[in-house]
Amino acid sequence: MLPVIAIVGRPNVGKSTLFNVLTGTRDALVADLPGLTRDRQYGYGRKGGRYLVVDTGGLVVDPSGLETLMAAQTEHAVAECDRVLFMVDVRAGPLPEDRFVAERLRRSGKPVILVVNKAEGMEADLAGFEFHALGVGAPVAISAAHGHGIEALIEQMLVGIAVPPEAEEYPSEDTIRIAVVGRPNVGKSTLINRLIGEERLVAFDQPGTTRDSVHVPFERDGRHYMLIDTAGVRRRSRVEDAVEKFSVIKALQAIDEAHVVIGVIDGHETVADQDATLLGLVAERGRALLLAVNKWDHIPPDQRDHIRNQLALKLPFLDFAPQHFISALHGTGVGDLLGAAWKAAQAALKELPTPELTRVLEKALEAHQPPLVRGRRIKLRYAHQGGRNPPTIVIHGNQVNHVPEAYRRYLINTYREAFGLHGTPVRVEFRSDTNPFAGRKNPLTGRQVKKRRRLIKHSKGR
Repeated sequence: MLPVIAIVGRPNVGKSTLFNVLTGTRDALVADLPGLTRDRQYGYGRKGGRYLVVDTGGLVVDPSGLETLMAAQTEHAVAECDRVLFMVDVRAGPLPEDRFVAERLRRSGKPVILVVNKAEGMEADLAGFEFHALGVGAPVAISAAHGHGIEALIEQMLVGIAVPPEAEEYPSEDTIRIAVVGRPNVGKSTLINRLIGEERLVAFDQPGTTRDSVHVPFERDGRHYMLIDTAGVRRRSRVEDAVEKFSVIKALQAIDEAHVVIGVIDGHETVADQDATLLGLVAERGRALLLAVNKWDHIPPDQRDHIRNQLALKLPFLDFAPQHFISALHGTGVGDLLGAAWKAAQAALKELPTPELTRVLEKALEAHQPPLVRGRRIKLRYAHQGGRNPPTIVIHGNQVNHVPEAYRRYLINTYREAFGLHGTPVRVEFRSDTNPFAGRKNPLTGRQVKKRRRLIKHSKGR
């Protein structure tokens, strides 16, 4: 296994900035706001060697409510790590919160490296002399935002840590990425915790608990998954906070990165326009989709048919997406989601042979011919695959610009049934056959050239 490095400290000392530097990514959301990070965020170190980095939320002296759950996440990260980077702010000096964190880390028994951040423009030897009083060793002065002192920190961080030669640095290529999206407070984090069987994410009865896109890798039945928890997406007119705007951007990026998207809907509420807009964006991006109607166990049986009718009425463009009625809190129906996500991912990434695509096209034409255009029949000749995730089928023919949308849907449904492409959108594109000799003149033979000269000469003589 790769060594695990946890970054710990009080709020707003630059832990997420250092996480992004070590991983060479922008996975952790960074802003000048205390308490922005709440869940454990994992990343693969890309500088100095192979290791895992864990970003954690800030520890406070007297936690309450959501802060208690954040503290539990940090304690879990410290318990599973090989070394702790204890981060402090040199500009603020040693604070009571820093002494509280230092005491907690001493009790853990883990090796600790004291990292003094925001030391740009200071002498390295003098920057952290005040922090010797914390009793956790000599400080290492860095500036995470400017990249100063990072090499020295990494060198000290990896001293004495052995990396097994068979350790894998990155997830395998067959890992299925599943993004969980939805409006705020519909149970996305609770669903992921239920799927992996542990309290991996902070789940709290408060909208906006998740602010970052958190990647959770795990394995089940020999299959590798990467679950991506995202922030709740609200209507644009209601998003005023800058942090929430960046959270929404990262949620949309998670949709683009995913193979499969699980759209979570609160069964106690009506299917809102925001649900339709968000799920429509998923379909537009071509991602395989599962609909998970949450909190189903508390809905009276006489209201369940009404909810199903609402789904059919407001989400008719998602007829390809399987519907699952679940309870993330109690686990009802959750066990079927991973299997359905795997099947949807296989459908989205499926390779479609050109001969089979053309044969299905010929059968579709025999069953239902395209309409006439100005007395001429639209001719569709052959088909081939143009892309995956989503499956894209390119059909060549004549007058394809006049193919009606209804006939396109007919071909999409035909291909979906023929190849079992359930759970993923299917795209059909039409291309006109071009004449390879258009605009080109045939070269004249010697005999034709002589004949042409005689005709020209004869016409001039007359």
